[in-house]
Amino acid sequence: MQTRAITSAALFISFAFAPFVRAQTKRPIAIDDIYRTQQVANPQCSPDGKWIAYTVTVIDRDADKRRTSIWMVNWEGTRNLQLTTGPEDGSSPRWSPDGNYLAFLSARPAGAKKQIWLLNRLGGEARQLTDVKGDIGSYAWSPDSTKIVLEISDSGSDASVSKATNPSLKVPKPIVISRYHFKRDVDGYLTASSRAQLYLFEVKSKKLEPLTTDKNFEDRDPVWSPDSTHIAFVSNHEKDPDQVGTEDIFVVEARPGSSAVKLTTIDAPSGQHLAWSPDGKLIAYLQGSELKYDAYKQNTLVVTPATGGSSRILTEKMDRGVSSPEFTEDSSSVTFLVADDRREYPAKISVAGGLLQRLSDSELVVYQQCSAAGHTAVLASSDRLAPEIFAFEDGKLRKLTSHNDALLSELQLGAVQDISFKSKDGTEIHGMTVKPPSFDASKKYPTLLWIHGGPNGQDDHGLQFNIYPLQLERQLFAAHGYVVLAINYRGSSGRGRKFTESIFADWGNKEVADLLAGVDLAVASGIADPQRLGIGGWSYGGMLTDYTIASDSRFKAAISGAGLANALALYGTDQYILQYTNELGPPWKSPEAWVKVSYPFFHADRIHTPTLFMGGQSDFNVPIIGSEQMYQALRSLGIPTELVIYPEQFHLFTRPSYIHDRMQRYFAWFDNYLHPEK
Repeated sequence: MQTRAITSAALFISFAFAPFVRAQTKRPIAIDDIYRTQQVANPQCSPDGKWIAYTVTVIDRDADKRRTSIWMVNWEGTRNLQLTTGPEDGSSPRWSPDGNYLAFLSARPAGAKKQIWLLNRLGGEARQLTDVKGDIGSYAWSPDSTKIVLEISDSGSDASVSKATNPSLKVPKPIVISRYHFKRDVDGYLTASSRAQLYLFEVKSKKLEPLTTDKNFEDRDPVWSPDSTHIAFVSNHEKDPDQVGTEDIFVVEARPGSSAVKLTTIDAPSGQHLAWSPDGKLIAYLQGSELKYDAYKQNTLVVTPATGGSSRILTEKMDRGVSSPEFTEDSSSVTFLVADDRREYPAKISVAGGLLQRLSDSELVVYQQCSAAGHTAVLASSDRLAPEIFAFEDGKLRKLTSHNDALLSELQLGAVQDISFKSKDGTEIHGMTVKPPSFDASKKYPTLLWIHGGPNGQDDHGLQFNIYPLQLERQLFAAHGYVVLAINYRGSSGRGRKFTESIFADWGNKEVADLLAGVDLAVASGIADPQRLGIGGWSYGGMLTDYTIASDSRFKAAISGAGLANALALYGTDQYILQYTNELGPPWKSPEAWVKVSYPFFHADRIHTPTLFMGGQSDFNVPIIGSEQMYQALRSLGIPTELVIYPEQFHLFTRPSYIHDRMQRYFAWFDNYLHPEK
């Protein structure tokens, strides 16, 4: 592995050149700019707080792949160093608590298993630390830096995986399924070997020993006690773990052969994150919603004694979802992130209870955070700034990295404006409009209703450059001459539990009313040309596209990506069986409910909108059958339609040329019906 540092001379040249870049005439963003975007993520603060390690993902256009490398920046923001280069990815950076090493995951050479590699803080080449046969999912250093706990599954060595994921297989063995939940996007079919176990790895001797061994259960998300003697982790030891919608939090002594002790059982959240208080007394965790609201989870923050006892909800009075909890150094409070109405901000609350303290009034959207030695760094973004690393001090954000500044300095982005309006039944709905860079208020524009997925997510004021580039797509459409509407319909997060849960077992009803009310506003305000309206989205956005065009004929063109219109066809073929069973009931018990939420398919003859359907061939999240059925229906009805299937792609695409191709097809389809002069 090569190492490289950006010298102070190089930094001086880049800063000196910046004014000349800014002086150039700006231009609209173009599709080819996708290849220049850099995705910054995963900030990790060094134990002394002086450096922040993070990852940067760029696109290798010639290889048609995304490449991820490890970088770090100092607290002052004056030195920015790329630590890994080459064709092999580096991911999941983690500092050793003594500050001597930076560990990361990498598969070297190509085709090898991912292993933990170490970079010495003093410099030199990275060296491979582990040599395990299974797949490492995550890992964590012990506070004394002598051990690492690894989350390992055997799925990569199981012959039941497909030849596509393991080309060395001559004849794949049959896949044997015995569990209720048996498939997951990207991971594929789930077998006993898919379930992760915890292992202890001694850094000095390189000895690897199992900590948990029962493959009937999956053990994950390990976190060490401050004295390095115990490990807390998440599992589910119910008789049938896949059907209960809960998860258990255990503590086990950090030595092979120890028996784990269950602390509590909770409603599973959306993305767990355990944190052990520095004084060793408490463990913080996230708790989700009751099982029937599995698809509409709003996480609350809870603390429980590390030795067992009664748990306490800290954010019970706050009707917003939280993530990324971390204790303050004195163990008196917990910091976390709050998703709130088109934004996300850092907050703090005392472990003794009390009112939430918002830590920043910045308009930036904060996605991730890390803290050490009194320093906090965050990953943050805005409408005109792609996610970068910021120092967070005294309630202010100070920018540390500038990976996308050169590209963004060339671009004239469309203005983003908050909007609010009443839906048909009087419910207040919020959203945003994105206008073309050369917007002229005296003109009416072709307008796209571009719908976010989830539904439990939200359109926010961040300019994400990831594999689900919704915000980037909005800007690309605006640069192409469209006004874009981003509506946080009912079911979206950021507006409280009642708002999110209001579409329970009633898909495509309130959401469609909210979306159409947003279009009505755009038309009434004179921005949208009512004769040139388009609609589209991905995942639940694709589903809502199907629902809307089956309910309203005003749209002249539609794009439904990775959607479904016949929910019954996906029973047992996607990964949402737990939601279906507890929200709709089994089809043989509640057929009326299934037909109700499948009305776009059963009323396809009401659709007159030319529609482009697309999706990934290997998608287990929303399988391509959802698009195939609707394509076949419209084709049978003589409605202009097309189906585009991307080989070997999952729900979210990873091949850059396919992401580029998809955007080109978006333009071509909408231009044909809404923007013929293009």
